[in-house]
Amino acid sequence: MPGGRLESEDATPEVTVAREISEESGWTVEAGPLLDVWLYRPLPQAKPERRVVIVTYGCNVLTPDAEPRLSHEHKQIELFTAADVPDLHMPQGYKQSIAAWYEHQE
Repeated sequence: MPGGRLESEDATPEVTVAREISEESGWTVEAGPLLDVWLYRPLPQAKPERRVVIVTYGCNVLTPDAEPRLSHEHKQIELFTAADVPDLHMPQGYKQSIAAWYEHQE
């Protein structure tokens, strides 16, 4: 999943998510609604205090005809449907956020 940090004092989470998706996929997007906020321990062996706050937004792709490109930050890129989500290899929190976005679309 694309992600990153706020890089300046005037950056908003919405601007940050749009920038990160552009950098990591080549798509231009508009950040939509806030879907979820949750805590994640990136490495199971990490100390309990080593957590990351995950903030997820639904986004609308403004360049839908562009093929997403694989960035140097990822091992693979893939598109999936709502039915695919339960079988994806990723933390449950991401799956819940993705499901919330699909529900929002209905």
